[in-house]
Amino acid sequence: MSHKQQKGFTLIELLVVISIIGVLSTIAMTSLNGARAKARDAKRKMEIGEIQKALELYYADNGKYPAPGLSATYPNGCWINSAYPSWNDLQVQLAPYFPSLPKDAKNTTGWAPWSVDSYNYSYVSGCGGGCDRQWYALVYRLETGGVTDQGVKRCDGTVWKANTTNVVSIGECKGC
Repeated sequence: MSHKQQKGFTLIELLVVISIIGVLSTIAMTSLNGARAKARDAKRKMEIGEIQKALELYYADNGKYPAPGLSATYPNGCWINSAYPSWNDLQVQLAPYFPSLPKDAKNTTGWAPWSVDSYNYSYVSGCGGGCDRQWYALVYRLETGGVTDQGVKRCDGTVWKANTTNVVSIGECKGC
C-alpha cells in the first residue's frame, strides 16, 4: 500500500491562517489609529502654544489682546462680535507675530470645539473694568481623552471653561 503524498493546504488550514492574519491586522490598525490620534493631539498642543505666544506678543505691543468680546472659531466664523467676525480677522490681528494661524488637523465642522465631535480651534476673550483688565481663552478638543478642563480665570474672578469632554481651554488674564 502506498500513500499518496498530498501537496498544498487544506481549506481549514487556509481559513485558520486567514483568520490569524485578519486578527493581527486589526490589532495593528487599531494601534496605528491610536498613534495617529496622539500625534494629532501633540500637534494641536504645539499649535495652540504658538498662537498663545503670538497673543502675548500682541499684548506686549498693544497693551490688550485682540478684540475684547471677540469669539472666533476656525473655520466657521464668529458668535458674538461682528466687528471682528472670524478666525481670519483674528489672523489679520496676529499677522505680525504669526503669519498664518493654523487649523485643527481634523478640522471637522461644528460651531466650536465643544460641540459634539467638532475639531477646530476657538478664541474667546472678554474684559472687565472698562477693559483695563482682559482675559482670553484658546479652546480645542483632544482625541485621546482623559482631559479635565481647568478653564481660564476671567476678570470678575469666575472661571470660563467649555465644560465638555476632552476639550481644553488655556489662556491668560491680565490686570485681574
